[in-house]
Amino acid sequence: MSSKTRSLLGSEPLRKAEMTIRLSEFEIPPMQDALLVGKQAPIGPEAVRSMVDALSPEQYEIIRIEHQVFEAAVLKRSLLKLLPKDKLLPILLEECERVADEHAVVKAQVNIVIQVNRAVDL
Repeated sequence: MSSKTRSLLGSEPLRKAEMTIRLSEFEIPPMQDALLVGKQAPIGPEAVRSMVDALSPEQYEIIRIEHQVFEAAVLKRSLLKLLPKDKLLPILLEECERVADEHAVVKAQVNIVIQVNRAVDL
C-alpha cells in the first residue's frame, strides 16, 4: 500500500484480541471445602479445630459466627484466596440454613470460578 493510500485511509488498522480466562481450584485428592457447625451439634468448634489441625494443618480457617442456627464455620483457606469470607460466608449460611437445624454439621463442596475478560492491543 502506498503512503498516499495509507494517508487517505488513516493509520494502520487497530487489532485487538479478547481473552477469557477461567480460574478454579483443583486438588488431588479432593478435600472438603466448608463445614458449618450447628449450635447444638454433637461436635463443637473446638473439636472441629482439633480434627482439622490433625488432618490438614494450616489449610482451614475456623470462624466463630453469630447466627441463629450455626455457631462456627470451617473454610478452606485456598477458597478464601478466591473469594473473601465476607462474600462467601453469607451465601453459605443462607443456603445451609434452608436444609439444616442447630443440631446439624453441614459439609459443603464449593466450586468458585473466576472469569476474566481482557482486551489487549496487538
